[in-house]
Amino acid sequence: MDLICFSHIRWNFVYQRPQHLLTRFAVYNRVFIIEEPLYDQDSDFYEIKKDTGNNNLWIVLLHVSKNAPAEKRAHILKALIDSCVYAGKIKNYILWYYSPMALSYSNHLHPTLIVYDCMDELSAFKFAPPELKKMEVRLLSLADIVFTGGYSLYETKKHLHHNIYPFPSSIDKSHFSAARTNLKIPSDQASIPHPQFGFYGVIDERFHISLIDELSSLRPEWHFIFIGPVIKIDPALLPQKKNIHYPGSKNYNELPYYLSGWDVAILPFALNESTKYISPTKTPEYLAGGKPVISTSITDVVTPYGKQGLVHIADTAEEFIIAAEKIFNDKNKNEWKIKVDQFLKNISWNKTWHHMFALIEEALEKKVIPNPQKQKEYV
Repeated sequence: MDLICFSHIRWNFVYQRPQHLLTRFAVYNRVFIIEEPLYDQDSDFYEIKKDTGNNNLWIVLLHVSKNAPAEKRAHILKALIDSCVYAGKIKNYILWYYSPMALSYSNHLHPTLIVYDCMDELSAFKFAPPELKKMEVRLLSLADIVFTGGYSLYETKKHLHHNIYPFPSSIDKSHFSAARTNLKIPSDQASIPHPQFGFYGVIDERFHISLIDELSSLRPEWHFIFIGPVIKIDPALLPQKKNIHYPGSKNYNELPYYLSGWDVAILPFALNESTKYISPTKTPEYLAGGKPVISTSITDVVTPYGKQGLVHIADTAEEFIIAAEKIFNDKNKNEWKIKVDQFLKNISWNKTWHHMFALIEEALEKKVIPNPQKQKEYV
């Protein structure tokens, strides 16, 4: 069975949940990642590219003429998708949604199963389309199975679907545990003095600018490293000081090398609508790398990581400093590391995917007798 995914993020942007899950599906099945449309050309066409290193995974780019009237765009996109499906001989397939907005140009398809992997509350993100909530309601009514990117998101969505399951962020332990060894520190970090406090990920409206600004002023001898692309916010708004460093974006394979050199890994998220339901993948990755972690009180970090003593929670600069000094004064971290490894032993992206796939198979079995009303609504 093939899988067609409608993704809200570019496949080669930042390696995260969709990549971890769908590359595992692609081990034995074809996967087509249809990215959000680009309105950047003088004509309408699609291009399809094979993912590097994965013979079963393709990225589909939909190009729509920049002069196409808004009311005709959905029709054009449907035609492009139909051409791609026909050319690829895609007949028996699952539709996997990350973006509810894709329903406007995919509701004519006839999948065997519809999966909605709700990894974030996208409607709370900056520049979210005003109609996104309405489209999600529609998607929830059509989906055969729903996954959520964390427990807090599950709690707010569980009453909206009969077949919904929480799957919080997981971990590729072997990849990030390499940071516990003496890896060669990249040249753009090697010259930065210690102690080093590091973060990698997307730097956007979720980033706690004022906290970092205050911390860097209160502790000028501490150095803060922020790796990742800056999107949806003006880079000029980010604090600029001698002890704050922005090395830019790094690829997934490089991250353990940067993580290895840090004294403390941090999750400096602002507490706002866009962070209310997030489950940062970085939390278990930092821990797998053997690094102490300080995070603001993100719900899915507080539970389970904070409550189990795996991560320090701090919302103010003063609380952050107290947590950091406690880490520095801890002469025996063995007890903490044993607790971390015991926790991480029970999670992995492989386990997450196998559990998801078992639930998908159950849902497929229940579809032997299709629901005529749902088919009618989808068409």
